[in-house]
Amino acid sequence: MKSEDTPFEGGPMDGRVLSVLLGPTGHPPKTYRIPVPDAAGGPPTVLVYRRAPRGHSKKLGLPQGWKYEFDPEGKRNTGRLRWPWSKPDATPGTTPGAAPDATPGRRRDDADE
Repeated sequence: MKSEDTPFEGGPMDGRVLSVLLGPTGHPPKTYRIPVPDAAGGPPTVLVYRRAPRGHSKKLGLPQGWKYEFDPEGKRNTGRLRWPWSKPDATPGTTPGAAPDATPGRRRDDADE
């Protein structure tokens, strides 16, 4: 199998270059997960890195290579398909299915009657 030296940016792996296996398309995986064992013997911490283009060509705008950027949340891109008719992910502080309130501060207005 082919591999490519890929740099890592941000997080604990910042500045390191690892040899990453390439897929059948010649690209490294979209996410790279690194389990880090816990010193106390607990469950390992998983570092999540996301693939990003290293640069683009001038004429066609094609990626010149890949790098991995640290994702502290680890949930930004779940890998599921994003169709135009898909429901958006629930954001914190909102209840799913609640009607939007256009009046600031939840004050009553003519539309509430």
